[in-house]
Amino acid sequence: MRCPFCRADNDRVIDSRAGDDGASIRRRRECVGCRRRFTTYERVERHLLSVVKKGGDREPFDRDKIKRGLAKACWKRPVTEEDIEGVALALEAELYGAYETDVPSDVLGERLMELLKALDTVAYVRFASVYREFKDVRDFVDELEPILAESTLPQRP
Repeated sequence: MRCPFCRADNDRVIDSRAGDDGASIRRRRECVGCRRRFTTYERVERHLLSVVKKGGDREPFDRDKIKRGLAKACWKRPVTEEDIEGVALALEAELYGAYETDVPSDVLGERLMELLKALDTVAYVRFASVYREFKDVRDFVDELEPILAESTLPQRP
């Protein structure tokens, strides 16, 4: 591994540990030349998934884009960055397990909403309002009625 600071091609691994629930390895390295430390990540190279949009356009699957959308939906909610990362990783693992190359965007969106609903119902409704392009308050009511009918919702203190 080439040192990002001095460009020397001689380093040693100080520490290795599993990251991303075992999907990657985080290595802490020290350059033998300049003695500075840096971190690298090692992941299994997977086949690339493409998301097929409603109009037929394709774009590469982007876990960071999923995380940005989740972060917007979870803004000012009691949801941690680790929770968001966990949802994104779970979704990515499911998609790579179920699809060879092309994932329909509606499948991705609906599954993401299911995962988000289990995490935080307010964030779920926020996400659904954008994903399903709510036009008025009636759309919110239609989305909320089945949620309110479920007995699994926690009671207010």
